[in-house]
Amino acid sequence: MPRLLQPAARAVEPPHNPAQVKRVRDRLRRAEGQVRGVQRMLDENRPCEDIVTQLLAARSALDRVIRDVVSERVGECLSTLPPEQARTAISRAVGLLMRS
Repeated sequence: MPRLLQPAARAVEPPHNPAQVKRVRDRLRRAEGQVRGVQRMLDENRPCEDIVTQLLAARSALDRVIRDVVSERVGECLSTLPPEQARTAISRAVGLLMRS
């Protein structure tokens, strides 16, 4: 298989910090509630501006989750990996952010 089509090898990551996992889950639940709110708003034929405002809030909540997860991972890389592996892992994290 050509190299471009092969899945990237994944580094073994240390276990996630339980406090961080709880924060991420809480934020995801909040975003989930916001999305459910949008569905109700559609059913209630609420104004477009209200719906878009709620969608923007849900997107912002997910953006915060992404920021927190990437920030935690970068910190782990810097503190636990040899410099070259840390650079590679951080570069991949930045690449993920650039996709959005």
